[in-house]
Formats: sequence, structure tokens, C-alpha cells
Amino acid sequence: QVQLVESGGGLVQAGGSLRLSCAASGRTFSSYVMGWFRQAPGKEREFVAAINWSGSSTYYTDSAKGRFTISRDNAKNTVYLQVNSLKPEDTAVYYCSAAAKSLFRGTLVAAEGLYDYWGRGTQVTVSS
Repeated sequence: QVQLVESGGGLVQAGGSLRLSCAASGRTFSSYVMGWFRQAPGKEREFVAAINWSGSSTYYTDSAKGRFTISRDNAKNTVYLQVNSLKPEDTAVYYCSAAAKSLFRGTLVAAEGLYDYWGRGTQVTVSS
């Protein structure tokens, strides 16, 4: 069992930055694929970014490329999402997720069904 707790969200002006964190419980954190998803008001949850167990491979949705960076610190059981150049359309609840999978392939890690565990989310609000 893995528990995920997100933090770091908040209210920020357009063009600003935030660093989202996701603290995970469990001894096997370093073996999990970790992902970030988001859900805007009135919309379905969508994939943002994912990272493999070692941090050597990452994958981003097109809207996140160049602005968001996913990273992890296995010694701290934490995954991060650095979000820069924020836009009002980035306003959403951001969710951390974990998948007990070793295979890391772009189309695969973007699918919600891959993930076994989810956090409760952290709100990011970007004002114009």
C-alpha cells in the first residue's frame, strides 16, 4: 500500500511558478513509476507528466513541455513538479499518482489506468 500526499499548490499570477511536491509512504517508492495529472473545473482529469523509477526517463503532455519539470528524490520518497510560466488555463487540481510498473513508455504512462495509487490533490489557481 502506498499513500501519496501532495503539497505546494496555491494562488499565483500568470507567469509565476510553483513547485509541487508529493510525499509517498512505503519502502518500494523507488520502484514506482510516478505521474502527475490535473483536473480543471468542468473537465476530465488529464495527464501532465511522468517519471520512471530512477528519474532517467520522463514524459510530458505537449502543453507541459518546456514549462513543467518532473523530478524525484528516492531517498526522500518524494516526487516534484516544477511549474513555470503559469497560465490561467493551468488552473486545476493537481494529482500525484504511483504505478507499480517497470515498463516506461510514453503512451503507456499517460494512461490513468496504469496507476495504482492516487493522492487527494493540491489546488493550483493562476490569476490573469
